Amino acid sequence: MTRQSIEKSTFLLLLVAVSLAFLLVISNFYGAIFWALILALIFMPLHRRFLKLFGDRPNAASFASLSVCILLAIIPMILIIFAIVQECMALITSITDETTGKITITPYLDQLWAAIPDSLKEWIDRIGVEELADIRSKFEQAAASTASVVGKTLVGWGQNAFGFAVAFCVMLYLLFFLFRDGEKLAQQVVDYVPLSPSYKKHLFQKFITVVKATVKGNIVVAIIQGALGGIAFYALDVQGALLWGVLMSFLSLLPAVGASLVWGPVAIYFLATGKIGAGIFLIVFGSLVIGMVDNVLRPILVGKDTKLPDYVVLITTLGGMSLVGLNGFVIGPLIAALFIAAWGLLDQERTEEARQKEQRQQYRPRRKGRKERESEGGAAQQKQQSRDRDTQKDMPLWTDTQTPKE
Repeated sequence: MTRQSIEKSTFLLLLVAVSLAFLLVISNFYGAIFWALILALIFMPLHRRFLKLFGDRPNAASFASLSVCILLAIIPMILIIFAIVQECMALITSITDETTGKITITPYLDQLWAAIPDSLKEWIDRIGVEELADIRSKFEQAAASTASVVGKTLVGWGQNAFGFAVAFCVMLYLLFFLFRDGEKLAQQVVDYVPLSPSYKKHLFQKFITVVKATVKGNIVVAIIQGALGGIAFYALDVQGALLWGVLMSFLSLLPAVGASLVWGPVAIYFLATGKIGAGIFLIVFGSLVIGMVDNVLRPILVGKDTKLPDYVVLITTLGGMSLVGLNGFVIGPLIAALFIAAWGLLDQERTEEARQKEQRQQYRPRRKGRKERESEGGAAQQKQQSRDRDTQKDMPLWTDTQTPKE
């Protein structure tokens, strides 16, 4: 190996090492950095308007953009989180036995048993009382474990309040500088990528388009579905309507099946307990109104820009959320879109190379063989001799040394 190749290999190894070390250092603030980037991309058009308004004062424009972002996105989210905590505590209190202090759903199961028709009760009795008691015990254990998980989650949020506050401040701090210097940083990152300018432009535009479409589309659909579901539950006097509405909003991140995982069991409970009107209303409202939001708005807001089929969005959303948590509803479709775009560029490159090769073969002169060249040479010689004979016939009777007589 030459000295130059050794230096190049050492530099590449050093570059990989410091890059991994840098990612390790900022990994604890992964969520703050991720959502700062997302909010900067979404509110960047508004920031450009502030830049025109404030002129040559980027700090003032960045502060104005940050203030609008806090008012429109962050403060409402904080208020919703506090309301969810209160709803969860009230719901846990309502299903806790005052005498034993344990979580139980026996009154609800008794109400459900009382609403079952007698013919179905006889069939259940023939199965055996022990099996029925076992089913009830499993329901109570599931409810208790669910409530315990919710309670531990709330306690964990309280214990991690300081860490959450630090991450929140880091996100706001980074968001300010992304507004101010984001376009320059993005251009530097694009310049560092060792790809052709056309490839970098295509992939970068795909990245921005997918992030904006996924976040804005999913959030709009989630807010509308959660609001409609919460209003329906409140109208039907369901306890914890706000909690169920927020839960529908989160589950609506799953295309096609999200919100129905909440209103579907509640509708079945209404029908089983004799509240036929409420059950039918919830089924019709959930299928036609809440479901229409998912079937109409999501393809328009998400699928149209990302150009991803619904099944790809569903699978990548589930896979992303199972891999990295809530952030996966953006990361999953984003990786899928970049995957498809990269393979599309590869196919485009191969097609272009094949077309250029075909053109070169079409316009390149064919190399002649020896016999063909000899044949053409003999034919040319014969033509030249024929022209010489014709010339001699047409020559005048005098030559250069002989002049005509007057």
